[in-house]
Amino acid sequence: MTDLLHTAEELHKLSRTGRRAVVMTMGALHEGHATLIRTAREQAGPEGQVVVTVFVNPLQFGAGEDLDRYPRTLDADLRIAEEAGADAVFAPAVGEVYPGGDPQVRISAGPMGERLEGATRPGHFDGMLTVVAKLLHLTRPDLALFGQKDAQQLALIRRMVTDLNFPVEVVGVPTVREEDGLALSSRNRYLSTAERHTALALSRALFAGRDRLAAQAALRARAEASPASDERATALARLGEIRASADAHAVSAAGAGLPDAVRAAALHVLDEAGRHEPPLVLDYLALVDPLDFTETGPDFTGQAVLAVAAKVGPTRLIDNIPLEFGAHS
Repeated sequence: MTDLLHTAEELHKLSRTGRRAVVMTMGALHEGHATLIRTAREQAGPEGQVVVTVFVNPLQFGAGEDLDRYPRTLDADLRIAEEAGADAVFAPAVGEVYPGGDPQVRISAGPMGERLEGATRPGHFDGMLTVVAKLLHLTRPDLALFGQKDAQQLALIRRMVTDLNFPVEVVGVPTVREEDGLALSSRNRYLSTAERHTALALSRALFAGRDRLAAQAALRARAEASPASDERATALARLGEIRASADAHAVSAAGAGLPDAVRAAALHVLDEAGRHEPPLVLDYLALVDPLDFTETGPDFTGQAVLAVAAKVGPTRLIDNIPLEFGAHS
């Protein structure tokens, strides 16, 4: 039986054995949250404890955003959390988390918090980090699990934990998708059938960028395995790369400018979706370094995140995928 707790006092009286893992949510739980909870259960182990927080944080909603519209489904959330293996659900009121009203002292997300989502939603990440810091203090976990769908949020939480010496391990859990590729989100329920069809362009765009990277990396690998100059062109022709064999040197440099090619492939899909009915209204498409969320240059190597945000009707959606760019030889 999962305990439902509403106050910090109840939470602090909760007995604990082994490691405690926390999963922070704003409620309206779905399979993505259930995956986080199941992963927390595995990480904490049979002797450990899993606490799920359910709190719609007003600090991370800006003017005109959907704070009042955000779904609140605590009874259903409790069932999902219990089925996924949670030991307790902590669902405090706003006054419990912010007993003095809006907090005067808040966590600043710094420069990384002003990019992408932060540029579109000023103050959002300051509010997010402030409540995460408070909930970490209240729940006192050994592990905190967050979804990779909110990649910038995850990166900022990791940076806060490192910079401010929080004694907690932050665990990122891969994005959970529906069968058609749409990333699971509490906001998906707002989409009409036509809007959902348009929204699929977000994941299709990311997969198009990923496929372009894989295709050009494979072409470059074949080119590098072939002899130089004329012999290279002949070898490529034998492999069926007739067009590539016309310019062997261009093929050997297929890795150069890959970030731009990845962006272009994704943008092509998004541009087409902008002509759908209803249209997709792009906020941003970015290929960024996950350490600071700055845009990658044309010769970037290493891990990157391809991220997208857009509106379909009144609903704003985000998605991303991790990519790996190999070093040029």
